[in-house]
Amino acid sequence: MKTIRKLVHREIITAVAFVTLGFLALFFFFDLIDELRWVGRNPAGGYEISHAVLFVALSIPSHLYELLPITVLIGTIFVMARLAQSSEFTIMRTSGLGPGRALRTLLTLGGMFVLVTFAVGDYLAPLSDRAAQLVKASQLGRLTTGATGAWLKERQEGHSFAVNVRSINPDGSMHDVRIFEFDAQGRLASKTHAVTAQFQDDDAWMLGQVQRSAFQRLAGDEARVQYQNEPSLRWPTHISADMVAAAVLKPDRMATLDLFQYIRHLQANGQSAQRYEIEFWRKVFYPLSCLVMVVLALPFAYLHFRAGSTAGYVFGGVMAGISFFLLNNLFGFAGNLQNWSPWLTAAAPGIIYSLLSLAAFGWLVLRR
Repeated sequence: MKTIRKLVHREIITAVAFVTLGFLALFFFFDLIDELRWVGRNPAGGYEISHAVLFVALSIPSHLYELLPITVLIGTIFVMARLAQSSEFTIMRTSGLGPGRALRTLLTLGGMFVLVTFAVGDYLAPLSDRAAQLVKASQLGRLTTGATGAWLKERQEGHSFAVNVRSINPDGSMHDVRIFEFDAQGRLASKTHAVTAQFQDDDAWMLGQVQRSAFQRLAGDEARVQYQNEPSLRWPTHISADMVAAAVLKPDRMATLDLFQYIRHLQANGQSAQRYEIEFWRKVFYPLSCLVMVVLALPFAYLHFRAGSTAGYVFGGVMAGISFFLLNNLFGFAGNLQNWSPWLTAAAPGIIYSLLSLAAFGWLVLRR
């Protein structure tokens, strides 16, 4: 059994690697074509083809994370179908490879792919994606989420603060920062605008070129406004650089721990965290999809193939992988709109495909 297990694992790993490289090459080509539109946009001519190639290359780990479950399915289906067509799998079955052992063999390999997917999605992809954004920002300008920038909220000693960061500079500093302070009654207490802001090591921001307006309530409905202009001002806050980056970057590009910490920050300040909770649980369950995919591919080993029919089943595997990817995104958007349970929204596609794969496996093995 050890020899058979090594043979199956080697064949599947080779096939998955080949399919993954093919898909990554395709994504690299299309991403590069799309990125070329930014070449020469900077009046200074800073963004060149070499920068575009580097940006696309640094985006590869994110594509690898998204593609791994699909390529695991395609590669495993190809190997299982080829072994069945050449009658090698029949010989393995007569040598003692029963359905239970075959399932354990694939699940062991699927567990290895789970670890690889988790490592890529939680460590390699976030780092490379941030590096890619910094490469682009260093040549074209600042990182921003759009016209309104990124919004964050924090509570301090009975007061609440709404913070708007318009953009992030390539060196990690912030540009065009607005801080709105509200008192315990929800009335505007002060408004601060800073041209620049730097993160400090002692839970504070160092604001630069500050214009501050403080509103003092007098008797009745009267109020007095005090204006203050300072070259620099220290603002104590627990909003860290990771939280600001989380608000600027897409949640699916964040590490699991960063997502968890950002969710706790949102909940502590009374903000909706539904979108980030769904993405957190997707980060937890998505690597487990590799287990679902190898189980879904196992029934192909028990089918009877004619010459030339393998390509049709591989095409069916491609369609199944694409449908899983689409269903995963569909449940994410629907769960966010309908306020479904985050963990159930993230786990539902995997549960559905697990039931389908186990049903197909049981029908082919037990009844046929």
